[in-house]
Amino acid sequence: MRNFFKIAALLIASTSLYSCEKYFGDKTDLDFIEIPEQNYREVAYVPVQPVLDQFVSPTDVLAGFDEMIYVADNGTEEIVALDQSGREVGRLRVPGVTSITQDRKLDLLAIGTFDTIVKVRVKDTVDVLGNPILKDTLLALSSIYRIDLSTPLGYGLRFSRANITSKHPFYFRNSFIDPRIDAKVMLNRIAVMGNNSYYVTRQGPVNPNSGARTPDDAILVFDENDQYITPILVTTNDGRVFNNYFKKPYGISTYAKPPQITATNNRDFIFTSIDDNTVFKTQLISFIESDFGSQYTPLILPVGDVSEADGFLYSAFKFTEPSGATITGDGTNYIFVADAEKDSIFQFTNTGFEGVNPPPASGETRFVKTSFGGTGIELTQFKEPVAVAHTRDILYVADKGNGRVLRFKLTLDIR
Repeated sequence: MRNFFKIAALLIASTSLYSCEKYFGDKTDLDFIEIPEQNYREVAYVPVQPVLDQFVSPTDVLAGFDEMIYVADNGTEEIVALDQSGREVGRLRVPGVTSITQDRKLDLLAIGTFDTIVKVRVKDTVDVLGNPILKDTLLALSSIYRIDLSTPLGYGLRFSRANITSKHPFYFRNSFIDPRIDAKVMLNRIAVMGNNSYYVTRQGPVNPNSGARTPDDAILVFDENDQYITPILVTTNDGRVFNNYFKKPYGISTYAKPPQITATNNRDFIFTSIDDNTVFKTQLISFIESDFGSQYTPLILPVGDVSEADGFLYSAFKFTEPSGATITGDGTNYIFVADAEKDSIFQFTNTGFEGVNPPPASGETRFVKTSFGGTGIELTQFKEPVAVAHTRDILYVADKGNGRVLRFKLTLDIR
């Protein structure tokens, strides 16, 4: 009898299973669950406040090896030192200062002017004896200053003084030929290399009576002891050598950037041109040394591959008046360019693509454009930005026309 009930129970269960259309029940409806969407932060530079607006006409900004920020204020003819928070910690007067850099000995190098009075002939005039008539004339000579920040009284600008190391034309000859022509030469920007030698951008004219081999526009090399070495000759990829390759060179930057551990003896550099007729106004120049000698050669970078980026460093007439450029020292080697005419800041990879790598897991493969700007006084606008610096994920811009230094951080770097 017991076996009978077991068999009956099994038959009933089997019948139930067979008659049930969905043994495991209806499929659960999951439509009520909202599937989360991946919302990545917009990749852009956002302002860091407060604005540093204690300047009159800031023409250069520097992230130093000593972890200080230095600003050249041409309006007050001073170098201003700030700490990383933006707090001012010192000032030093340097006549006519326009550009600054720092070597790995922590000395500052600055381009300014030196006033001197010389006797200049009054055009087409002679005295009663037929001798040329001369008059005292004040000239402002473009000059290089060195500032030793380590003094017996302490370290910093407030304990220092600026000493002239070179002034035009006396860095390569001992006297004037025609003071009026010599005084028209401008030394624009200065950039140090890892071995403490440095480059200086120079705009002519060369005195036609001097017999000088230096072209009107040149990039000059000085050693670590401030001795003038040579203007740079450029060998193009087809083997031609030019001593006049540079046209109105202005901004310049090397790979020697803070922190000290990343500084390199790499002698490559980037320079900008403000010549109206120059097609590629920002170029990378590579220094190549071999058993057969050494040479400077323009780097060829890709352009036009829209599968990679929206813009390119080497696009024809990309810039109008690129007054400043820098290469980051954090290993990314990003390139920033300040265009004073377009009131904009441009960012490129070291291979010439405009933008930065897309966010991880975003699915994007093209570089994300981060260049920004426009004319105005808002926190992401500029009026004649002339210089840029970068350290600890902070971008500094010398906004000359608005008398301020602005700071920015990329949203990808905000943690």
